[in-house]
Amino acid sequence: MHIANYLDRCQLSVALVRPYFPGLLLIAMISAIAISLGRLSWLTEHGLGVLSLAIFLGVAAGNTTAVVDVTQSAPGIRFSKHHLLRLGIVLYGFRLNFQDLADVGLSGFLIDALVLSTTFGLSIFLGMKLLGLDKNTAILIGAGSSICGAAAIMATEKVVSAQPEEVSVAISTVVVFGMLATLLYPFLYHWNLSLHLVSADAEFFGVFAGSTVHDVAQVVAVAHAVGEQAERAAIVAKMGRVMMLAPFLFLLSLALSKKRVSPDQSTMTHQKQAQAISVPWFAFVFVLMVAINSILPIPKHWLVMMQQVDLCLLAMAMVALGLSTNLSAIRKAGSKPLLLGGALFMWLMAGGMMINQIVSYLF
Repeated sequence: MHIANYLDRCQLSVALVRPYFPGLLLIAMISAIAISLGRLSWLTEHGLGVLSLAIFLGVAAGNTTAVVDVTQSAPGIRFSKHHLLRLGIVLYGFRLNFQDLADVGLSGFLIDALVLSTTFGLSIFLGMKLLGLDKNTAILIGAGSSICGAAAIMATEKVVSAQPEEVSVAISTVVVFGMLATLLYPFLYHWNLSLHLVSADAEFFGVFAGSTVHDVAQVVAVAHAVGEQAERAAIVAKMGRVMMLAPFLFLLSLALSKKRVSPDQSTMTHQKQAQAISVPWFAFVFVLMVAINSILPIPKHWLVMMQQVDLCLLAMAMVALGLSTNLSAIRKAGSKPLLLGGALFMWLMAGGMMINQIVSYLF
């Protein structure tokens, strides 16, 4: 009797999980290709990391009817896009610790905060007021440009409940200008060495790159092209910027929740419900993981293993997003997202340099 009940439960479990198999298998295969390509030095040197490759491959496969059976793959795609993403963001916290971030000092955190707030504010103003973009696209492009590229966009997507096409447009825009940064920033550094236009040594340039270049992989590529001193400073500055993702999500959710309050809501109960803050749970767990990584003596090989698992999970989430994206919808977005991304890129270079210079002078 007990064996029969156990077998029945097993059959029920298999029946519940079976719909996810086709999509998860497809996503795992594409993710493995993206991770393999991400190890090629030429691609990494040009700012094409695993996550960028994953979404591009996903988009390519998702728009090829011979590759993807949408009906069979849909459950696995939805599961990866939502649940695997959240777990990946949580594990990302093990890449950071408070001790390393303390090396940046007050000036580094102030630079990061000023770059983040001005870039995001500029994205909202230019995107919605001047270019007429929808709110979600302006928010997502602003988040990716001001914090940490695709990872920030994927996390912010949960707060604004964006459509896959909006997320893909934002990620594509950020990747384009992040790749441009990997080509342009080292050239500007060496050009400045010969002309002495700005007083900037390797460490200053590293902080500048870490506080203004979009994605973590692109920051490493830029700073590595300059030297070891710039690379160390850039990574620490970038980690401080990434750490601002959680408070950013909290403040963004608070602002959006207040705007959702209707003027005809007369009862206190309705107002409290409308003002409920919908910060994703993983934003708080993300900070907790950073604290654990900072306090507990976690063996290095465990951290390496968790970082590899984290990379796989985020890659699968990116592939799932790409698979659920219709390119025709992206084409309908037109040139406005690229114009916004280009304007933010110019601000990050010019305005970011100005912020770095002023804060460094004051501190």
